Amino acid sequence: MRVLNWDNFDNCIHAITFSCKKNQFTGVYGMPRGGLCMAVALSHSLRTPLLNELKPGCLVVDDVYETGATLNKVSEIPGVTTFVWISKLTPIWWNAVETTISNEWLVFPWESREYAEEDMMAYQLAKNQTHG
Repeated sequence: MRVLNWDNFDNCIHAITFSCKKNQFTGVYGMPRGGLCMAVALSHSLRTPLLNELKPGCLVVDDVYETGATLNKVSEIPGVTTFVWISKLTPIWWNAVETTISNEWLVFPWESREYAEEDMMAYQLAKNQTHG
Protein backbone atom coordinates (compact mmCIF):
# COMPACT_ATOMS: atom_id res chain seq x y z
CA MET A 1 0.00 0.00 0.00
CA ARG A 2 1.42 3.37 -1.04
CA VAL A 3 0.34 6.38 1.01
CA LEU A 4 0.64 9.71 -0.80
CA ASN A 5 0.84 12.97 1.14
CA TRP A 6 0.02 16.64 0.59
CA ASP A 7 3.60 17.41 -0.51
CA ASN A 8 3.19 14.78 -3.24
CA PHE A 9 -0.12 16.43 -4.13
CA ASP A 10 1.52 19.87 -4.37
CA ASN A 11 4.22 18.44 -6.66
CA CYS A 12 1.53 16.90 -8.87
CA ILE A 13 -0.37 20.19 -9.13
CA HIS A 14 2.85 22.04 -9.92
CA ALA A 15 3.71 19.54 -12.70
CA ILE A 16 0.27 19.82 -14.32
CA THR A 17 0.30 23.61 -14.00
CA PHE A 18 3.72 23.78 -15.65
CA SER A 19 2.57 21.51 -18.50
CA CYS A 20 -0.64 23.47 -19.08
CA LYS A 21 0.33 27.06 -18.32
CA LYS A 22 0.17 28.15 -21.98
CA ASN A 23 -3.19 26.48 -22.66
CA GLN A 24 -6.46 28.37 -22.66
CA PHE A 25 -9.10 26.11 -21.09
CA THR A 26 -12.82 26.68 -20.74
CA GLY A 27 -12.28 25.53 -17.15
CA VAL A 28 -11.13 22.63 -15.02
CA TYR A 29 -13.33 19.61 -14.34
CA GLY A 30 -12.45 17.02 -11.69
CA MET A 31 -13.80 13.51 -12.00
CA PRO A 32 -15.77 12.67 -8.86
CA ARG A 33 -14.27 11.73 -6.26
CA GLY A 34 -10.55 11.56 -6.90
CA GLY A 35 -10.27 14.47 -9.29
CA LEU A 36 -12.16 17.02 -7.22
CA CYS A 37 -9.30 18.16 -4.95
CA MET A 38 -7.00 18.32 -7.95
CA ALA A 39 -9.50 20.39 -9.95
CA VAL A 40 -9.90 22.97 -7.18
CA ALA A 41 -6.13 23.37 -6.81
CA LEU A 42 -5.62 23.60 -10.59
CA SER A 43 -8.44 26.08 -10.96
CA HIS A 44 -6.51 28.36 -8.61
CA SER A 45 -3.05 27.75 -10.04
CA LEU A 46 -4.17 28.09 -13.68
CA ARG A 47 -6.57 30.95 -12.87
CA THR A 48 -9.39 29.27 -14.76
CA PRO A 49 -12.95 28.45 -13.68
CA LEU A 50 -13.81 25.31 -11.77
CA LEU A 51 -16.50 23.48 -13.76
CA ASN A 52 -19.29 21.34 -12.38
CA GLU A 53 -19.87 19.69 -15.76
CA LEU A 54 -17.73 18.63 -18.69
CA LYS A 55 -17.33 21.17 -21.50
CA PRO A 56 -15.41 21.13 -24.78
CA GLY A 57 -11.95 22.62 -24.38
CA CYS A 58 -11.67 21.95 -20.65
CA LEU A 59 -8.95 20.36 -18.57
CA VAL A 60 -10.18 17.10 -17.02
CA VAL A 61 -8.29 15.66 -14.05
CA ASP A 62 -8.48 12.50 -11.98
CA ASP A 63 -6.34 10.87 -9.34
CA VAL A 64 -5.61 7.54 -11.01
CA TYR A 65 -6.04 5.80 -14.36
CA GLU A 66 -6.31 2.10 -13.69
CA THR A 67 -8.83 0.47 -16.02
CA GLY A 68 -10.06 3.49 -17.97
CA ALA A 69 -13.65 2.93 -16.86
CA THR A 70 -13.95 6.50 -15.61
CA LEU A 71 -11.82 8.57 -17.98
CA ASN A 72 -12.66 6.80 -21.22
CA LYS A 73 -16.03 8.59 -21.04
CA VAL A 74 -14.34 11.95 -21.78
CA SER A 75 -12.02 10.89 -24.59
CA GLU A 76 -14.51 11.92 -27.30
CA ILE A 77 -15.26 15.42 -26.00
CA PRO A 78 -13.74 17.98 -28.41
CA GLY A 79 -10.62 19.81 -27.26
CA VAL A 80 -10.41 18.16 -23.85
CA THR A 81 -7.00 17.78 -22.23
CA THR A 82 -6.85 15.01 -19.63
CA PHE A 83 -4.35 14.55 -16.79
CA VAL A 84 -4.15 11.97 -14.04
CA TRP A 85 -1.83 12.04 -11.08
CA ILE A 86 -0.87 8.37 -11.45
CA SER A 87 -1.49 6.08 -14.41
CA LYS A 88 -1.18 2.34 -14.02
CA LEU A 89 -1.10 1.99 -17.81
CA THR A 90 1.15 3.71 -20.32
CA PRO A 91 -0.72 6.87 -21.32
CA ILE A 92 -2.17 6.85 -24.83
CA TRP A 93 -4.59 9.77 -25.20
CA TRP A 94 -4.34 11.02 -21.60
CA ASN A 95 -1.42 12.57 -19.71
CA ALA A 96 0.04 11.36 -16.43
CA VAL A 97 2.25 13.04 -13.88
CA GLU A 98 3.49 9.60 -12.87
CA THR A 99 3.25 6.22 -14.57
CA THR A 100 3.64 2.98 -12.67
CA ILE A 101 3.13 -0.66 -13.51
CA SER A 102 2.49 -1.42 -9.88
CA ASN A 103 -0.73 -3.03 -8.73
CA GLU A 104 -0.05 -1.44 -5.37
CA TRP A 105 -3.10 0.15 -3.72
CA LEU A 106 -2.83 3.93 -3.58
CA VAL A 107 -4.06 6.04 -0.67
CA PHE A 108 -4.43 9.68 -1.64
CA PRO A 109 -4.09 12.49 0.92
CA TRP A 110 -7.84 13.17 1.02
CA GLU A 111 -8.65 9.51 1.72
CA SER A 112 -8.85 7.86 5.11
CA ARG A 113 -5.82 5.74 5.95
CA GLU A 114 -7.95 4.07 8.59
CA TYR A 115 -10.27 2.60 5.94
CA ALA A 116 -7.72 2.08 3.13
CA GLU A 117 -7.49 -1.68 3.54
CA GLU A 118 -11.29 -1.99 3.64
CA ASP A 119 -11.57 0.17 0.47
CA MET A 120 -8.94 -1.96 -1.27
CA MET A 121 -10.73 -5.21 -0.45
CA ALA A 122 -14.11 -3.83 -1.60
CA TYR A 123 -12.58 -2.64 -4.88
CA GLN A 124 -10.89 -5.98 -5.53
CA LEU A 125 -14.09 -7.88 -4.76
CA ALA A 126 -16.10 -5.70 -7.16
CA LYS A 127 -13.41 -6.02 -9.83
CA ASN A 128 -13.38 -9.82 -9.49
CA GLN A 129 -17.19 -9.96 -9.76
CA THR A 130 -17.21 -7.96 -13.01
CA HIS A 131 -14.42 -10.07 -14.52
CA GLY A 132 -15.56 -13.27 -12.90
